[in-house]
Amino acid sequence: MPHATARTKLSASRRIVVKIGTRVLVQRNGRPDTRRMAQLVKGLAALRHEGRDIIVVSSGAIACGLQALGMKKRPTDLPTLQMAAAVGQSRLMAAYDRLFTQKKCQIGQVLLTHDDLEHRRRHLNARNNILKLLDYGVIPIVNENDAVSVDEIKFGDNDALASRTAMLVEADLLVLLTTVSGFHRRDARGRRRKINYLPGVDAETLSHATDKGSDFSTGGMASKLTSAAEAARMGTTVVIANGRSDDILQKIMTGAHVGTLMTPIAPLNGNGVLNRRRRWVAFFHHAKGHLTVDPGACVALLNNGGSLLPVGIRDVTGDFLPGDLVDIQDSDGRLIARGLSEYSSVEIRLLKGLKTASIRDRLGPTAPDELIHRDNLVLTP
Repeated sequence: MPHATARTKLSASRRIVVKIGTRVLVQRNGRPDTRRMAQLVKGLAALRHEGRDIIVVSSGAIACGLQALGMKKRPTDLPTLQMAAAVGQSRLMAAYDRLFTQKKCQIGQVLLTHDDLEHRRRHLNARNNILKLLDYGVIPIVNENDAVSVDEIKFGDNDALASRTAMLVEADLLVLLTTVSGFHRRDARGRRRKINYLPGVDAETLSHATDKGSDFSTGGMASKLTSAAEAARMGTTVVIANGRSDDILQKIMTGAHVGTLMTPIAPLNGNGVLNRRRRWVAFFHHAKGHLTVDPGACVALLNNGGSLLPVGIRDVTGDFLPGDLVDIQDSDGRLIARGLSEYSSVEIRLLKGLKTASIRDRLGPTAPDELIHRDNLVLTP
């Protein structure tokens, strides 16, 4: 089977991102599981001593803070979550530093928000920082900067952060560690069966992902599947596996049939292999608005590799400025593409339905011909 061959190739992975979920690191009572943490560090250090680049995306800061503060459940208000993150982050890193030092490995902390990676210059600075750490043999420990993050600048959860990190550094392999053996699908009798290989993720696949995290964590299997599909689309192999299984990383690297494997997904028609800039467009922005297009524009974008022109616009939703990211949808509301707008929402409302020659009559001789140039546009699944 093709996926059996893909598993044998995992041993050749040189750059690996490993995401460790809160439920892997924290016991049910909310206390950090030091034994499990030591087991995982042992495996990560072994991979580093083999000469591989290792990046760890670690949850657990908020849970460590809640434990230190004597809180039994994850609060729902943002200031308390930020406080818990501030208290717990230093404790989490101190534990990692102690364990990795015992294994003769050096670590460095990288705290990010979505806003850091949306801003082009800061995006490149974050990438360069992580790559420089790797050049020096340091293991970056990446986490969302929960002490300052708000909804507008959050990734959502660390599964999303892990997939973005894998894209940022062009990782060969992304390992998403959770507390189950992989993705399970229900059969006609309602029995759940682990899926060893997943060729892609669609709405039917997501309907089988029913867990929603815990009192101390966000995310769940649906989040992992979505993040895995994004990373696979960018050429990274993904394994979702049980982080509470001893020697799980070594089992994955030796090709054992553990977890659920997803191999790189072929690029969509017209996209080709996305370069770094178009990856930045596709995955590192929050959309500021929506453009609804007619069937002719859909064909031009999806089949002909065209730019988005005003004549194909049917409706504009939201308020945005030139340079903001917008989602593009067909008349049935299906997302087909996203891109960086050359115009504001106010200007597009003036231009919608007009032929290109009419743009300069409305906005002057220097106005761009396209609403979204092809170079700033990416098709979506």
